Amino acid sequence: AKYFVPRLLGSFCARYPAIDISLEVLNRDGVVSRLADNLDDLYIMSMPPSAFDLEDQVFMPNPLVVIGPRKKRLSNQGMRDLRELASSRFILREPGSGTRMATDAHFRKLQFNPEMKLELGSNEAIREAVAGGLGVAIISQHALQGQPSGLGVAILDIKGFPLQSQWHVVHHKGKQLSPIATIFRDHLLK
Repeated sequence: AKYFVPRLLGSFCARYPAIDISLEVLNRDGVVSRLADNLDDLYIMSMPPSAFDLEDQVFMPNPLVVIGPRKKRLSNQGMRDLRELASSRFILREPGSGTRMATDAHFRKLQFNPEMKLELGSNEAIREAVAGGLGVAIISQHALQGQPSGLGVAILDIKGFPLQSQWHVVHHKGKQLSPIATIFRDHLLK
């Protein structure tokens, strides 16, 4: 979300320059914690929790792709099965992130358990680790900002990918949104 929400905020603020906005970027666990305490008007997340009664609207796809180092031939060998990467080091987001939850669920579904794992707390760190040849990763395609090769990585053609995920804008059901929050939610949904 941190890759596209600031741009959406930019276009919103250009249209409504007198409005003050606060944006906090957290992993899913951090967002759920703030949601539990009802601290904000709106929350943008990829996997809304089922434990809350939420108004939930999907507003954007969030495809998850497998990336590898750009210079490695692995990226140029056509469609592969994920099991062929079992001996590769998988660089994963930390537990609690939406990407990690989706990755773990996909691995469980396939009964896939990579031999080596490395956990990092940001998409930037993961991209740099992959570009440096430390392994492969599953990451939101948005985190590649449309230029994987310029970041030193390549999207690998792996059967079953991209994993289809979505961005949601949520708030507690029954919460009366301020007029500004309502206008911003409508801006996101357009």
